[in-house]
Amino acid sequence: MNWPTPLLPARFIRRENRFRALVECAGQTLPAHVPNSGRLGELFTPGAAVWVAPAPAQAGRKTACQLALVAYAGVLVSVDARLPNRLVAEALAGGRLADLAGYSQVQPEVRVGASRLDFLLSGGPGGQRCWLEIKSVTLVEEGCARFPDAPTERGVKHLEELAELRRAGQRVAVGFVIQRSDAVRFAPHPSADPAFANTLRRVRAAGVEVYAWRCAVSVEGIRITDPVAVGDGCAPS
Repeated sequence: MNWPTPLLPARFIRRENRFRALVECAGQTLPAHVPNSGRLGELFTPGAAVWVAPAPAQAGRKTACQLALVAYAGVLVSVDARLPNRLVAEALAGGRLADLAGYSQVQPEVRVGASRLDFLLSGGPGGQRCWLEIKSVTLVEEGCARFPDAPTERGVKHLEELAELRRAGQRVAVGFVIQRSDAVRFAPHPSADPAFANTLRRVRAAGVEVYAWRCAVSVEGIRITDPVAVGDGCAPS
C-alpha cells in the first residue's frame, strides 16, 4: 500500500503521552498523533529522523500531523499499529501469504465470544476455515523481531481464544507483521511480558500456527514481503 498523502520529514522531540508527541517539521514545533500504544523506547529518541502525515483539519482535533515512520540504525520503521490488518488483507488478496493460501473469502473483525478476532478465512479445501489474529511488531534486536515491547493482557486473551478454537478442531493462526525490513527471525519477548511468551509457546505446541512476515518500508509506502523463521528464543539459527 502507498501512503494516502505524501509524508513530510521531521525530527522527533519528545513523547508527551501514549498517543501524542512533539516533532519539529519545517521549522515549526507541532503536536503529532502517535498511532501506537507500545513503548517504542528504542525508536522515540530526541532528534530521531521521522516522517509525518499531515492531518486533515477537523473540529476538535488536537494534533497537526501523525507519526508514520522513524529512521533507526539506517532502517525505516513504520510505527502505525493499525496498518498490519490492512497489509495482511492486501497480501491475502494478492496471494502473497503462501501458508494461508486457498481461501476464497476473507472476513475481517469476526466476533468470537466476548471479543473479536481479526480475520476469518473461509472457502478453503473441503470447506475449511481458518481464524487469524494479527499483531504489529516494531522491535528488532540483532536481527530478531520481538513482541510485545510491553505487557499485553489483550494479546494473551486472544491467544487463549485461538487455543480454544483449536481444541474445537478448527484451524487457527496468529501472524506477526514486522513493520521493518531488517528482521531475519521472530520470537516472543519474555523480559517484556513473560505471560504472553509462555502462552504463545504453549498454544503453539497445542496446534496454533504462528507466522511472522517482514515488510519493505519506504517514504512512498509499505508492503509485506516475505516470511521469517519463528522460534521460542532469539539465538541465531
